Amino acid sequence: MRFAVAAALLTLVVGVPSALAQTSTAQPTAEEKKAISKSCSEQANAKGLHGKARRKFRFECKHAGGKTQ
Repeated sequence: MRFAVAAALLTLVVGVPSALAQTSTAQPTAEEKKAISKSCSEQANAKGLHGKARRKFRFECKHAGGKTQ
């Protein structure tokens, strides 16, 4: 019985901080999303991308947070 209680407490002590750390990552606000989208569009324009290549580039760029690929 003691072993089961100790194991449960250990699981809580180890699991709770990691669960809290995962939920603390904030999603970008609407303004940040607009800035990222604009940055990706400007990068696509600079590269002269059109059509499917542009859509693919913008998708990957937005998922990278607007960072240059």
